[in-house]
Amino acid sequence: MRLKPTYIFLFVLLSSLTSFAQIDPSLLKRIPKDTVKNILNMDALYNRPALNINKTPISIGGYVEMNWQKMTTDGASEGHQFQARRLSVFMSSAISKRVKFLSEIEFEDGGKEIAIEFASVDVEFHPLVNLRAGIILNPIGSFNQNHDGPKWEFTDRPISATQMLPGTFSNAGAGFFGKKYTQNWMFGYEVYLSGNFDNSIIENAENKTFLPEAKKNPERFEEINSGEPLFTGKFAIRNNKIGELGISYMKGIYNKFQDDGIVIDDKRRVSVFALDFNTTIPKTKTFITTEFAWINVDVPETYSQQFGNKQYGGFMDIVQPVLKRTILGWENAVINLACRLEYVDWNVGTFNETGGNIGEDLWSIMPAISFRPTSQTVIRFNYRYQKQRDIFGNPPSITDGISLGISSYF
Repeated sequence: MRLKPTYIFLFVLLSSLTSFAQIDPSLLKRIPKDTVKNILNMDALYNRPALNINKTPISIGGYVEMNWQKMTTDGASEGHQFQARRLSVFMSSAISKRVKFLSEIEFEDGGKEIAIEFASVDVEFHPLVNLRAGIILNPIGSFNQNHDGPKWEFTDRPISATQMLPGTFSNAGAGFFGKKYTQNWMFGYEVYLSGNFDNSIIENAENKTFLPEAKKNPERFEEINSGEPLFTGKFAIRNNKIGELGISYMKGIYNKFQDDGIVIDDKRRVSVFALDFNTTIPKTKTFITTEFAWINVDVPETYSQQFGNKQYGGFMDIVQPVLKRTILGWENAVINLACRLEYVDWNVGTFNETGGNIGEDLWSIMPAISFRPTSQTVIRFNYRYQKQRDIFGNPPSITDGISLGISSYF
């Protein structure tokens, strides 16, 4: 949710930080992340480090990430770039027994954009039945909810999750979630009705079907363009020895199909199906996480073929710890080798006139080295090699370059 009265928020935040500075440090207690194995991606909002003020129900935390990079596309470069990517602040409170409030407020690009990523009240009736209402993160795939910078070995977020899927995508809404444990098995679900997409997904400066454009519309937190809510549901299953598999689905009507009860257009739907999986190979401690999604959009026949009805893509991260020991006084510091493989096709299909394949696709490979002095802080060095074709399938443009960044919880 985009905020206009930024000065009011900054005043409140600074006042809060000032009040913390006046508190006896002995009253501050670090609440560590949950280290229990029985967690799912849906628990990412709870599984964060935070600072708790003694004898109060309020916890506060957050993370920051910043980078330097130099990228080149077909030999042209903008030179050295320093980027203050984001600062996220978490605030939560145990309101009463089995009633919690959680929130995340994000400052992007040095404060150019301020957004409420998440702000909800959770009410537990039973481990299998919990109510969540407020501004929710729609659980499509795994990255949208599990997006904290310090959790990843790469300076950039996945292309498929942010430039095909609209991560991070949040809406005003409500629904239910729950979990169940059975020995080595764990099951979880989430179902929500929320704000929806709008016509901007096909009416945008990108000149293509582009779901992330809907994030720019702050009105989605107050009204739904079509008058019909967006459904998002996810089921996850985890085995402690195998890993976690998530299946998610999102569907809604994005266009305004009636006005004052008069039908002015067909109901045009957008639907997304996603699979995600993560595992750790016990012998080598190799961590693998992947997410793939398939998108269908009912594009009006009056639009040209550059607006695709179908899209798909995904990513796979492979992270291999190569050294874990005391380094420069940090106990259990870790050095990782990693690699990310990515592919996105924004327009799946063929031209009606020629039968030739429609382009508008991209693939990328990103090897990386990361150093973690602690589990909550990562210094990462990445190299990207990327090829992207236009809609006509012309020889691809080639982007390559290096980036160096740091991200840390606080």
